[in-house]
Amino acid sequence: MKSILKNSLSKSYTYSEYRRQITSLLQAGKSSGNEQSEALTHYSELNEVRMNRLDKTMKVSDENGQKLQNLKRNYIWLVISEGWCGDAAQILPVITKMAEQSEKIELKIVFRDENEALMNLFLTNGTKSIPKLIILDKNTLEVLADFGPRPKGANQLIADYKSLHGIVDETAKTELQLWYLHDKGISIQNEILDVLVTLE
Repeated sequence: MKSILKNSLSKSYTYSEYRRQITSLLQAGKSSGNEQSEALTHYSELNEVRMNRLDKTMKVSDENGQKLQNLKRNYIWLVISEGWCGDAAQILPVITKMAEQSEKIELKIVFRDENEALMNLFLTNGTKSIPKLIILDKNTLEVLADFGPRPKGANQLIADYKSLHGIVDETAKTELQLWYLHDKGISIQNEILDVLVTLE
């Protein structure tokens, strides 16, 4: 596992580098990832608008900011993502704002399809669901915990919709985006901090 982690970290991006990669691909009419389609490019364009908005508006609560500033261990937060992923567009800006609150956190981002071996270590119910935050001890690269692909409330919304309608369609995706909008990143912050408290 450690060699896979080291390999992925060697191909990782900062948040601003990740954003530039996606913008550059969109300018060429492409999305990130192995699969290319009009739909994925369209989702990537929507997500870029969302992330631009969240970069400006997302705030870490004072209480959570204090907890992050008081961390004792040194961490690497390694996130598996893709530009077309709607959940990633909502979650990654929150994770970034959290990491900026603490000198103890170094944030690294990798693209899922470029890091298949890593993704296969962190499947969700056998699927390559993203985003996935992997919390590592910075000194040893020990995997301490992971989070994702969604906060619990968002997971429940999709599970309920699927049991009612049998599929996850555009209506479900719209409802999910509204859930994120109303939640304002608080569930993501709280759930990640709940994990961090147990590690400290």
